[in-house]
Amino acid sequence: MRVGVVSDSHGEIKNLKRAVEKLIEKHSVEVIVHLGDNYDDAVVLKNLGIKVIRVPGVFSNHYQNKNIFNRVVETFNGKRVLITHTEKSHENDLPDDLKPEELIGKKAVDVVFYGHTHIPKVEERQGILYVNPGHLKTMDKKGYPPSFAVVDFQNKVNVTIYTLEGEIVQNKVFLTTLERFDFPFTAHT
Repeated sequence: MRVGVVSDSHGEIKNLKRAVEKLIEKHSVEVIVHLGDNYDDAVVLKNLGIKVIRVPGVFSNHYQNKNIFNRVVETFNGKRVLITHTEKSHENDLPDDLKPEELIGKKAVDVVFYGHTHIPKVEERQGILYVNPGHLKTMDKKGYPPSFAVVDFQNKVNVTIYTLEGEIVQNKVFLTTLERFDFPFTAHT
């Protein structure tokens, strides 16, 4: 299963549409994940005929809405993925929000998709794969170009981060060393 991951579009709908067009047409993703900032930006994706999963950014009004999950856990080809704007708990979290540290500590997830920093990054820490697709702003003070990620969940997990221009920022392959241990916990799916 191939998943497209975007984050931090900050109202730059043109760049969001460009990224999603590439994800669908060039990379044949089956799911699009939008990691927040801005939550409403992802509304333009609802008529694509493809599953869209979105979470709000921590400073969004939607983050305080109890009817919207700030973090969700989805399973892609047997791998449990935490979808969140931040990789750690945040002071704006609601009391019932999933706690990343708890899920990670119990190895209840294999992968964490997160945004917020605007820095594209793929790394494995203590058996958990972390993927930050970067941002989709035309101008960003941190110096990174607009980017998005393609995560291919097969026997191995292949993660590639691309700029909007199609250049590879990072490409990493993780073998089947990502093992999940089943622990009881409540997941919002």
